[in-house]
Amino acid sequence: MALAGAFALSGCQYDVLSPQGWVAGQERNLLLIATGLMLIVIVPVLIMAVYFPLKYRADRSDQSDYDPTFEHSTKIEVAVWGIPILIIIALGWLTYVYTHRLDPYRSLDHLNAGEPVEVQAVSLDWKWLFIYPEYGVASVNELAIPEGRPINFRLTSSTVMNTLSIPALGGMVYSMTGMETKLHLIADNTGTFFGRSAHYSGPGFSQMHFDTLSMTDEDFNAWIEKAKAEGGELTRTSYLALEKPTIDEPVSYYASVEAGLFDRVVEMCVEEGKVCMGHMMMQDELGGGGLEGIPAANAYSYDRARTIDGFGNPVELPELPTPDLEAFHEAFFNDPAAICGPEIISGYLSTEKKDNG
Repeated sequence: MALAGAFALSGCQYDVLSPQGWVAGQERNLLLIATGLMLIVIVPVLIMAVYFPLKYRADRSDQSDYDPTFEHSTKIEVAVWGIPILIIIALGWLTYVYTHRLDPYRSLDHLNAGEPVEVQAVSLDWKWLFIYPEYGVASVNELAIPEGRPINFRLTSSTVMNTLSIPALGGMVYSMTGMETKLHLIADNTGTFFGRSAHYSGPGFSQMHFDTLSMTDEDFNAWIEKAKAEGGELTRTSYLALEKPTIDEPVSYYASVEAGLFDRVVEMCVEEGKVCMGHMMMQDELGGGGLEGIPAANAYSYDRARTIDGFGNPVELPELPTPDLEAFHEAFFNDPAAICGPEIISGYLSTEKKDNG
């Protein structure tokens, strides 16, 4: 059975226990320390679970130590309560220290490891886009980083929630539509490390992975030059083409990136004519667009253009219907509550007064 178990696990990767970066090393240490503290309780319990039934079995020959009047032992109480309390205090302290030390939003400047590299990561269906704003290049499903220099990630998603995970380098953080999250990692050694999305996101999830290439500064600069020589242009138009769902997308490069593209992805307004989320919130704060703003609903719509079926195929939905403003006004003045009725939402509202009771 032991050999069968070893054979079944022979394909497993133990990146968590073989860290290649400072963050991953700290996480490994926390895992080992916490496991060791818990074994202080687990190992004695396992031993006693065998020892006591054997020692105090009913058919033993010597029962002279049997004491039917036993009711209390201070030593046992101190051990039973004191040791777990000390372990909980130690675990609480470690959790506090490492939670702040390994905060994914905390920069790694304290390592004095050189100039950090900025990477803007976008999770798409089902591929990863990495933009290097300092170098003006981008890559799909391949992340290149220089060894020994901090990597400052800014993450977002074009559709559903995903997670950027490079186990050999450290923890992971979510990427979400309309939001920007951060992650800071560093590679202490050169090599190729496996990366993927660790959050299920649909039919192409199993192939949503990439290689992280940790290399020397010279090799990293050569990789940048390769991207500039082989890549195309990443504009708003080409990004929208890339954004369409694909499975097992090959590695590709972009030699130039349109200014402000990542911010537009975060703001959900890459498409021409779409209202950016910041402007949308400002309008809401000022009272909204009122009834006159209803015909502009398509400028605020985002998810409809990205609807897919269970196999990942895009589903074409008709544009939102253009409502009759006079009907809206009349319905609102006759019965303000009716403005949120199902007829309004579907775009079919007659001028007759509705009974909203």
